[in-house]
Amino acid sequence: MGVDYYNILKVSRNATEEDVKKSYKRLAMKWHPDKNAVNTKEAEAKFKQISEAYDVLSDPQKRQIYDMYGEEGLSSGLYPPPSSKNRDSGYGGSGRGFKFSPRDAEDIFEEFFGGLDGGQGKSTGGGGRLKKAAVMETKLPCSLEELYKGSRRKMKISRIVLDDSGKPVTVQEVLAIHIKPGWKKGTKITFPEKGNHESGAAPGDLIFVVDEKPHPTFKRDDNDLVINQKISLLDALTGKTT
Repeated sequence: MGVDYYNILKVSRNATEEDVKKSYKRLAMKWHPDKNAVNTKEAEAKFKQISEAYDVLSDPQKRQIYDMYGEEGLSSGLYPPPSSKNRDSGYGGSGRGFKFSPRDAEDIFEEFFGGLDGGQGKSTGGGGRLKKAAVMETKLPCSLEELYKGSRRKMKISRIVLDDSGKPVTVQEVLAIHIKPGWKKGTKITFPEKGNHESGAAPGDLIFVVDEKPHPTFKRDDNDLVINQKISLLDALTGKTT
């Protein structure tokens, strides 16, 4: 039977234009390659399928040809559209046949979610980039001993993600952090796309910022340790050591 565009968009054959739009928005956001850094190839393939399905089902003429003749009716160019109107809308060739040429997936995406990041237009390496949600920063309190010797910590975080319907939900996750010897206050550890999600944007980054806890004895001065010690005048004059 060929490609089932209705199944790809998760809509019924009686779906309205609004149903098609809503489903496209939900699935396009879920499978946009910029939101799937781990399984990019799979996401690119699904994103392309979703965009092609929307291109067909959102256009009354293309949809009518598809409903009558299936995918072959669009791709082969052997079947004329039921109406002579809009012959230049996604079709090539002349005469009886009108061969379907899918629109660019990123062009469709931009119509729903606006321009590309920074307004630079499409990149040459595979389409536009989604803007990223705001960065989340949180302090990582560390003892002087941890920063001297190094340590491993587990941090529990809460963040907002979008479920399959596009609704924001709060989830919790535990992240492992390897604190390396010599790290200083202000050192930043970035977890890409582990921040909050926002509609129409790629997940933001999560950044932990090292904060040094006060030490009861020592104070750090760059890579030196400073200690304030009260001594008697005699000890100061004679150079007594302890």
